[in-house]
Amino acid sequence: MTEIDTLTALFGALGADADARDWAESEVEEGLPQLARYRLLRTVWQDVDAWSTAAPQWVDAYRADGAAAGAVDRALAAGLTPEDLGTLAREIARETAFGVLHALADPSDGSLPAEIEARLPGWRLAELDARGTPTGRHLDALHEDFAELEPKGVAP
Repeated sequence: MTEIDTLTALFGALGADADARDWAESEVEEGLPQLARYRLLRTVWQDVDAWSTAAPQWVDAYRADGAAAGAVDRALAAGLTPEDLGTLAREIARETAFGVLHALADPSDGSLPAEIEARLPGWRLAELDARGTPTGRHLDALHEDFAELEPKGVAP
């Protein structure tokens, strides 16, 4: 079994389906940390989607003991359903996730003078191997693939 075949199987296990081989070939041929990239973006989407798929549970939990209990109660009293709240929460989570991923690529948001921004530290997300050892590869511009990996059939 080739490295591309092994990676294709791993991408398939993560749900890449028809695109699994393309992701695997990109990792091998371009030396990019595509498996780490796909895994992270998949995890982010699972968290984003949970706001809509688990709406009845989190709505009940917020009503019982949550910082937004009053707001949830008012929304339900106004006629919104838990599914409506889930759709809204998912969209807010999607926008927030995209913003964080974009900030990883470009932390300068223009809110500070350029001379201050030039002196501030940035950050990067590093790939680790299965043992937790840094590989030396970094995940860059994650926001560029975020929308492409949105689970099908979930978006409102």
